[in-house]
Amino acid sequence: MVDDPSPARPEIIDGLVQLSFAVQTVLADAASAHDLSVPQLRLLGVLRDRRPGMLELATFFGVDKSSMTGLVDRAEQRGLVRREPAEHDRRSVLVSITPAGRTLATEVETVVYRRISGLVGRLSARDQKGLETLVTRLAAQ
Repeated sequence: MVDDPSPARPEIIDGLVQLSFAVQTVLADAASAHDLSVPQLRLLGVLRDRRPGMLELATFFGVDKSSMTGLVDRAEQRGLVRREPAEHDRRSVLVSITPAGRTLATEVETVVYRRISGLVGRLSARDQKGLETLVTRLAAQ
């Protein structure tokens, strides 16, 4: 981390916003092509490597628990996720991805990676390495 960060130039902020729009468009298109909303796609991504509780999911998504319940309900109705009682507290439930959800997440991930690789592929190998360093550092904030 930089000790004395300088203010970001407006061009950097604009570029990051434009890049964010481009990535969000890729995610929205990929989700829509698989009859998913972007939040459902995000839920599947979160559940690929963990089994969080509902409160943890709500906190992660920045929504209230009732909104998270609705999102999980819809994904569960499609057979993409399941709720399981928590071992440490039977009143709590953990949410996990189903095999069908994992298959769908993998299909969408392939499309997303291909499309974003197309964006990044316009850069030289050196620029890609620099971008990797910078986005990793920014994402860790």
